[in-house]
Amino acid sequence: MTQLYPFLMSPAFDPRPWGTLDLAPIYPNHKFNEKIGEAWLTGDNCVVSNGPLAQRTLSELSKEFGLDLVGTAAPDPQRFPLLLKFLFPEDKLSVQVHPDDATARQFGEPWGKTECWYVVHARPGSQVALGLKPGITREQLKQAIQEKRAEGLLNWINVYPGEMIYVAGGTVHTLGPGSVLVETQQQSDTTYRLYDYGRPRALHLEQGLASVKERVASGKVLRPAPVIIHGGKNRQSSMIAAPYFTVDLFELKEPQEFSTTDGSGKTSVQILVAVEGCGMVEVQGRAPVTLAKGDGVVIPANLHDFMVRPQWAVEFLKACVPGAAMPEPVTRL
Repeated sequence: MTQLYPFLMSPAFDPRPWGTLDLAPIYPNHKFNEKIGEAWLTGDNCVVSNGPLAQRTLSELSKEFGLDLVGTAAPDPQRFPLLLKFLFPEDKLSVQVHPDDATARQFGEPWGKTECWYVVHARPGSQVALGLKPGITREQLKQAIQEKRAEGLLNWINVYPGEMIYVAGGTVHTLGPGSVLVETQQQSDTTYRLYDYGRPRALHLEQGLASVKERVASGKVLRPAPVIIHGGKNRQSSMIAAPYFTVDLFELKEPQEFSTTDGSGKTSVQILVAVEGCGMVEVQGRAPVTLAKGDGVVIPANLHDFMVRPQWAVEFLKACVPGAAMPEPVTRL
């Protein structure tokens, strides 16, 4: 069997009507002829670009390597647990909802879709909508959809660079234009459109309204202060700890060691997404992998220990599956 090693992932650029032709500042050298809304890094069909497993998908590799790749904390030993991607909204997304696990299973899906958004960049006035305004019911939302005024029933909030936003399954939500986000989510593409401003795309009102929760824990995550390490040269910020994922932000000027095992003793695949600078991901006995802005690197769980060595400086998110049961994060709107 082929030895596992850090995977450099090929971004899969996904056209969307609300996207943009210009993916700067993340991918300034990429040119497109149609609007791109998302750059997927760890979807089931995303492919490895380096080493002997190049051109293989994460879905194939998860079935082949199982726990050695995804780790003992993963909910399914043969499915890659987390999808990370960049979002580039330049128009309003549809008003939509993702089901939670229980509702998703009613519709024949293995699990739901809870997610979070890290705000990499945001122009002044950039907004997202999260959840229904207090007192608004599912029936009132249904009527507002029919009367083409659904977006007025949502909580619209301004967003700023460096914030983390939690979007629990069952939350009605949408994005406005002007931000660049890194989304971390359960490995699912189950999205039910409730309202789409008259654009000619299908709506999913039966499943969508059944998925809507009138009260949710979604909002901006309240976070502890960053931890300064390596004599002030490195900084770690705990962005979110939630039932399905934990995400930390690292700003490194000195090499730092990491582990795929957490305090519970369980292992998890580690996903690194660079938002600034450049570094090298090193595992003993394996070829080093470059981690530069816009890159996603997957560290298989059975590699245990790895190092990130900045080339001057690197800033990246590190996502994994928590080994112990976690409550929903504390948030505010």
